[in-house]
Amino acid sequence: MSSAVTWWSRLTAAVTGAVLTLVVPVHAWAASNGVADVAFEAVKYRRRRSGFGFFGFAALCCLLVVGGIVLVVVLIMRNRKRR
Repeated sequence: MSSAVTWWSRLTAAVTGAVLTLVVPVHAWAASNGVADVAFEAVKYRRRRSGFGFFGFAALCCLLVVGGIVLVVVLIMRNRKRR
């Protein structure tokens, strides 16, 4: 295994451990603190708004990011064929 793959796997394991160290206690606190009930009530009585909203903005942002990635891949592929 190359050294880059070894370091990448170590970094991934460290980040995963740090995230789980933070997420699991916060989830347990939220489940026992009554925060879940407030979230369920907010979802149950949410008003329906017309218009573009947050999800439209998120979809547009996602499309822009995917388009940028596709553009970068196409440009890299074109540069490789010229050599």
